[in-house]
Amino acid sequence: MKNSKLIFCSLGLFFPGTGLNCFYLLGLKSFWAWSQLLALLCGILGWSLLKLEHFNSAPGWVLITLGFIAIEASWLTTIALGLRPDERWDAQFRSGEESKTQSGWLTILTVILSLVLGAGVMMTFFAIAFEQFFISQIYEAKKLSQ
Repeated sequence: MKNSKLIFCSLGLFFPGTGLNCFYLLGLKSFWAWSQLLALLCGILGWSLLKLEHFNSAPGWVLITLGFIAIEASWLTTIALGLRPDERWDAQFRSGEESKTQSGWLTILTVILSLVLGAGVMMTFFAIAFEQFFISQIYEAKKLSQ
């Protein structure tokens, strides 16, 4: 079955940021898939920089933010295209095929899990980023007061 909505949503849910779901739909010519993959690799590099510098690396924070955006974008496309009506999905991604898409509960569950994971990861990322920001402000204030 070519361009199955369930396979697309599953790839976006279980392999976020890799672009596999976009590669599945559009092949190797997908700009967004390559962008997600590059941003995810930048995020991995940013994480290693942050660990090396004990979370005091501005380039590390920028790079990890790119990785975070790639992961969130993958879950967002899973939600947006997973909730697309089957007729629109068929018209855009399955033109010329006789069988029609019939989304089931598994597709809806992948969309729900993408929403839950996306919201949880986003809240966690913001909590850690703000915590590190305020810790750096306290550290700078102590340096000024000495």
